[in-house]
Amino acid sequence: MVIKSPANDSNVSNPTKRIRWATQRVKGVNETHIRQSIRDRFQHRKAGSTEKKRQSGEAPHLDGIEEESESSEPTDGSEQGGRRIYFNIPLPESAKDEDGHPIFHYERNKIRTAKYTPLSFVPKNLWFQFHNIANIYFLFVILLGIYWIFGNPNPALSSVPLIVILFLTAVKDGIEDWRRTVLDNELNNAPTHRLVEWNNVNTSEDTISLWRRIKKAVTHSIISTYKLWKSKRKNKSAEGKSYAQRALDESRPSVDTRQSHRTSVFSIQSRTSEDGIQMTPVPSPQPDRSNEAGNNRLTVNDRPTTSFPFEGEGNGQPANGHLATPKDKQPGPGQVPAKFYGSLLDPFKQVPGNARFKEDYWKSVQVGDFVRLYNGDQIPADVVVLATSDPDGQCYVETKNLDGETNLKVRKGLHCGRQMKHAKDCERASFMIESEPPNPNLYQFSGVARWSQRDVRKPEDPGAEMAEPISINNLLLRGCSLRNTKWVLGVVVYTGRETKIMLNSGITPSKRSRIARDLNWYVIYNFVVLFFMCLVSGIVQGVTWAKSRTSSDFFEYGSIGGSPPLDGFITFWSCVILFQNLVPISLYISLEIVRLAQAFFIYSDTFMYYERIDYPCTPKSWNISDDLGQIEYVFSDKTGTLTQNVMEFKKCTINGVPYGEAYTEAQAGMQRRQGIDIEAEGAKAHKQIAEDRVRMLQDLRKMHDNPYLHDDELTFVAPDFVTDLGGASGAEQRAANEEFMLALALCHTVITERTAGDPPKLEFKAQSPDEAALVATARDCGFTVMGRSQDSIILNVLGEERQYAVLNTLEFNSSRKRMSAIIRMPSGKIILYCKGADSVIYSRLRPSEQSQLRRVTGEHLEMFAREGLRTLCIACKEVGESEYQAWNKEHDLAAAAITDREDKLEAVSDAIERELTLLGGTAIEDRLQDGVPDAIALLGDAGIKLWVLTGDKVETAINIGFSCNLLNNDMDLIVFKIEDESLETAEIELDKHLEAFGLTGSDEELHLARKDHRAPDPTHAIVIDGDSLKLVLEDQLRQKFLLLCKQCKSVLCCRVSPSQKAAVVRMVKNGLDVMTLSVGDGANDVAMIQEADVGVGIAGEEGRQAVMSSDYAIGQFRFLQRLILVHGRWSYRRLAETIANFFYKNIVWTFALFWYQIYNNFDVTYLVDYTYIILFNVAFTSLPVIFMGIVDQDVSDKVSLAVPQLYRRGIERKEWTTVKFWTYMIDGIYQSVVCYYMGHLLFAPGRFVTHNGLEINDRPRIGVYVACPTIVVVNTYVLMNMYRLDWLFLLLVAFSILLIWFWTGVYTAFSSSLQFYKAAPQVFGQLSFWAMVLLTVAICLLPRFAAKSMQKLYRPRDIDIIREQVRQGKFDYLNRYEAYVPPAKVPSAASSDASEPPKPKQRGGTALADDERPIYPPSVANTGTTHNPRSNNGSDETDYTGRHLSMDHPPRPSFDRPRPSFDRIRDSMDRIRPSFEASNDFTSAALLTRLESSHSGTPTRKTLHGCSSLR
Repeated sequence: MVIKSPANDSNVSNPTKRIRWATQRVKGVNETHIRQSIRDRFQHRKAGSTEKKRQSGEAPHLDGIEEESESSEPTDGSEQGGRRIYFNIPLPESAKDEDGHPIFHYERNKIRTAKYTPLSFVPKNLWFQFHNIANIYFLFVILLGIYWIFGNPNPALSSVPLIVILFLTAVKDGIEDWRRTVLDNELNNAPTHRLVEWNNVNTSEDTISLWRRIKKAVTHSIISTYKLWKSKRKNKSAEGKSYAQRALDESRPSVDTRQSHRTSVFSIQSRTSEDGIQMTPVPSPQPDRSNEAGNNRLTVNDRPTTSFPFEGEGNGQPANGHLATPKDKQPGPGQVPAKFYGSLLDPFKQVPGNARFKEDYWKSVQVGDFVRLYNGDQIPADVVVLATSDPDGQCYVETKNLDGETNLKVRKGLHCGRQMKHAKDCERASFMIESEPPNPNLYQFSGVARWSQRDVRKPEDPGAEMAEPISINNLLLRGCSLRNTKWVLGVVVYTGRETKIMLNSGITPSKRSRIARDLNWYVIYNFVVLFFMCLVSGIVQGVTWAKSRTSSDFFEYGSIGGSPPLDGFITFWSCVILFQNLVPISLYISLEIVRLAQAFFIYSDTFMYYERIDYPCTPKSWNISDDLGQIEYVFSDKTGTLTQNVMEFKKCTINGVPYGEAYTEAQAGMQRRQGIDIEAEGAKAHKQIAEDRVRMLQDLRKMHDNPYLHDDELTFVAPDFVTDLGGASGAEQRAANEEFMLALALCHTVITERTAGDPPKLEFKAQSPDEAALVATARDCGFTVMGRSQDSIILNVLGEERQYAVLNTLEFNSSRKRMSAIIRMPSGKIILYCKGADSVIYSRLRPSEQSQLRRVTGEHLEMFAREGLRTLCIACKEVGESEYQAWNKEHDLAAAAITDREDKLEAVSDAIERELTLLGGTAIEDRLQDGVPDAIALLGDAGIKLWVLTGDKVETAINIGFSCNLLNNDMDLIVFKIEDESLETAEIELDKHLEAFGLTGSDEELHLARKDHRAPDPTHAIVIDGDSLKLVLEDQLRQKFLLLCKQCKSVLCCRVSPSQKAAVVRMVKNGLDVMTLSVGDGANDVAMIQEADVGVGIAGEEGRQAVMSSDYAIGQFRFLQRLILVHGRWSYRRLAETIANFFYKNIVWTFALFWYQIYNNFDVTYLVDYTYIILFNVAFTSLPVIFMGIVDQDVSDKVSLAVPQLYRRGIERKEWTTVKFWTYMIDGIYQSVVCYYMGHLLFAPGRFVTHNGLEINDRPRIGVYVACPTIVVVNTYVLMNMYRLDWLFLLLVAFSILLIWFWTGVYTAFSSSLQFYKAAPQVFGQLSFWAMVLLTVAICLLPRFAAKSMQKLYRPRDIDIIREQVRQGKFDYLNRYEAYVPPAKVPSAASSDASEPPKPKQRGGTALADDERPIYPPSVANTGTTHNPRSNNGSDETDYTGRHLSMDHPPRPSFDRPRPSFDRIRDSMDRIRPSFEASNDFTSAALLTRLESSHSGTPTRKTLHGCSSLR
């Protein structure tokens, strides 16, 4: 490979790959094997090479990037070396088999997410259903009943419950799968335009097997029948309609199926005909006849000149139609030569000209196809963009289907393909694409296009080999939608299950609730009880038949088995049938119904509906609702979860001068802790801010009447900045302010969108709201980003329009913690602007320079962070022409690499981002969401411990902690900071803090901690950063760290990575054996959301990454209190009572039948009619228990929130315990004795005669005497255990009780009941029956009633006392509120700048996770370039200590000019409690002033482990 470039190719803008942390879901246990097999076929690129370099202490340096050679073709039919796709180039022999067909067989683009086909539905669905052990058990019971020797009187009837359950489940599964099938068909048959009548050498004809043809034929016949039936119904309903009415009912394909302005393409004729269409608005004109003798290439005159913008010299295509070469364009005086990109078009290639774009189905698209996409189209496969309708080759896509983000992303066409516009151009293009194998990373792609560049003046020359890198910025992913772009031409690289969206379609890990896990053990207990019941019956029956000289010798005709052992064996299995209700199949179905209803109630709760984004609380895993009632630990992200993720630029420091006025929530919180009246202070501050706003707007208008400045959108209030910009403080400060704003306006990846108006309104679409806020502030100050033109940014600087060439963009990633833009200024100079975390920028400044500026800026950034603001540094560097040209060649080679491209680009970027000059810093406010402090306080009162796991700076997290009630001024703040990488040091620090609590970290203490669910005293809180966290998570320290955190009221983990978040959750969940909940809003929260027992995603205004992987999705953090304290507590208590009552009622029934066996030698004679056994769980007792789990309610939702302490019973897991299970079991056994022996004793004397002289002491009628009271007892018992007694539940209990009388009367009215015939009138007509029913119910329930009464009178629980108070009217005040909200504290004076006009909606930007933000808050954690030996990534961090600090704080110097906001926060810092601040080099300002610029100077200069030197 040769990258062809001129000697001086400076004006370049190679789009580098956006390296972001990819969301990769953890595979569920039930995931299909197809996806696994696909991933197993490919060998993923070796990752982590940079990580290993960091661990080894090797500093990255640029020794030259070697050019990659083309690897040999693999011959084993695999793609281990990557994928090669050829376009109009014959396949090499190594890529063909012996028949000349391609070796590689790519996935079809047809997607199938449905499980079943019409042929496989019945067997496959039954196979899945019988994975349930309960179904297998009852199938086994039914099969036993088929054999008459086991005594089942009606085998067919016994199979009815299982058949009904299987049928209903199959119907549900069938409906769900049919919907999936319909969606699959709609997607697979969606229209797209692909090139036909040309040879795609990458694929061969697919052979269809006989079995596949049969399946397709059956499916097509069913679909055809269904469509025919629908059409007949439609025609019948349409009879009598006029033509106009019918026309209104029918869709017009040209309008409804495609939204486009290109009527010549999207006409009805083109939609209905099978002919292909050209890729031009009019049929492409044929080449001039005079050219036929020579070649078949088009000239400029052959191309359309109106509808398509056509690049001329700017893209290497001069007016004469020849491809330009570097020699064609000689730079003029003072000009820099332009980059020559080449073209994929072969000017000498002879083509037949038959190719055309034809509308086809998605399922027909193959790897190597040319496709043409229109505005509004969904992308059918993963497509590399060659050309677009935009002159700069840009297009816009919406990735909502991939990551939930609705903001538009920019994708660019390859420079070498921008001249391709016609179908004939596709025939003339000869090139090859090398790419990595399919992988699920949505944010990375490595590929390269290779071709031979031929010179039109040298036809005999074979041409020079050229290459252009392909990154994720050149790739359109399947499922995205094309927006604001007329058309796109691209080539397909991945199809079907190999596309990135399909490789990411794995389900969220399957979670089972704790009760469901415990339930398996209790079912096993029941199996054990059943086994012993059957064993005793079998043994007694065998022994009985073994006896001789008994009455059975005279009255029996012999046993069924013929021998005692065989008789006992038969009896054992007969008892399994008789006592089958002990393990009820209806239990599982009932629990599914209960959980489904609970999920519906959660979804329907209007008090958890977020109207702003039209989003209710959405259960995604509705089978774990009871876990919500047992949560003890909540792990929360900060940005976007506790805060709004709506960024507002508030302050900055430029050249050592602070600007900006704001009164933040964190500042108000600090003043509240000092005893200051924040209402008065806030009103004073807001008044000052309002006055300054008016003055600043006036000064801005005087300086420049900016038409793009909207008064209501101004967030940066700094009138002194405007006066300094006008030169009031001298030329130096004016130049610094201008340079600073230029850096904000040029160093970004923001997209400018114009809204119609006079003047048009500019909206900025950014990857993060931070970046949009920075660019918007530059606009407000007169440095307006008007848009981009090819490789340039157009700025309006104080009324003067300028154009800046963007040479390179070194984009942000989570390891770099910075981004840079290399700009060619109008003067010809090359300037690198860099913005990023303070530690990263400071380590790259010129050594021994700007010492005073560093100190002052560090102090300002520290104060900004204490106000709760997100800060970053801005720096720049002038790059020489020769230096840049040498570096750019290395950059081009790194960008064209297929393997380890990220590592090579990072090394190249690191080489130039050195020797920087500090400009200043910015501060952005991310305000708390509404109700967060109250919600946290309420959760704390409930006994729930909240940990914050964030990627933000320590000072920012601490101040947010004070703002949202996590921290208070009475706490001792333990700042856990390890000064070296030694585990011994970390252990010493842990032992020191544990000693303060009287702990040593032993196993005995951990055992006691697991049993102690009390909330820790609010005396201590711990703050730890990512570097130290990595150490304490090691095996030998993890237990001690866990016990230390157990003693702290609040825990804040700062600067942590996604994997560390998951590790912390895992540590607490497994170490303390507690229920955990994780809540977050970003992609970096997915790991901890999936690790926790319950994962909750915040549906932000943009991003949905966390929501897609969560169990519950809510719109705001404050809804968490209602989800947990109301619905969670209800669900847990309801389900616990439901299961306990289910086991109880089956014990009563089964043992009542068992006691009868004592008196018939355990010969398994049925005491009751067999229909009673079948209907007991299905009809007679099911409704009360199910509705107990659905509607029972101890107290209302308002009382649940008013008394959050009621939730603690769930934390302690007291609603469902082993003691409770066995208590209900013993109670059931007692009641079964009463139910049976009341009837037994009634008939025992043998003198029972009715009034007409007939006896009713036969077995079926005695069974009525036993069965009816038992049903009454069971349902009344459930009624006694209910808290909420209303008419609905009383009606259900009465209905269930009366149902057995109704069934007995109806069933015995027919002679088919045999011996049971006329049993109802005979039994129900006896007074003894009714007397026994009443007496049995009383005796059975009296102990339970007495125990409950004694408990509530003498040992009342919290809920009993609260219920009494509710009846006494002590909570009547809650009725004044629609939904109870805890009493508000003192209103936050910093809730907003109250004097400001209403804030506009959030500027375009997605709610990204902290670790993905291109604009990052100052880093005190690991970065990819500082290589701290304590971290895999390295860090330059603030020197925090946990030592007790002196209360004395040295006064800080004042400034000449009054700056109210700065002086106010400085004074607050002087008075603040020094438990976590000030002195002993604690602050970041102290560190930054001593930070050696370890990454400046020569790239090869080494320090100890690449770490910054602290002097």
